[in-house]
Amino acid sequence: MSKSYQTPKRKIVVKTRMTDDEYAVFTERAKFCGISQSEFIRRAIDDAVIKPIITVSPINEKLLSAIGQLTAQLGKIGGNLNQIARFLNEHGTPYNSFIIGRFPTSPT
Repeated sequence: MSKSYQTPKRKIVVKTRMTDDEYAVFTERAKFCGISQSEFIRRAIDDAVIKPIITVSPINEKLLSAIGQLTAQLGKIGGNLNQIARFLNEHGTPYNSFIIGRFPTSPT
């Protein structure tokens, strides 16, 4: 009587080279988990988190510098807008009467 497994049929073989130290850690972890080396790799693939390596090239440096300069300019513009708004709120404008609905009287 043959056994029937619930796992999918696997045909692809993956190979890799390891140092003696890497292989020792690999086999130790698989034994600690109580699973085969193949199952350890499959589970590691499912739970793997890959962190990308970001390299800074001259193009990226220029781009980052330009973004920094634009951010600084936007900060200055925002400061200027705040100063204008504060002045108008404190001192009023000649157009306040239009907003209220009255027309300014002209001197005769």
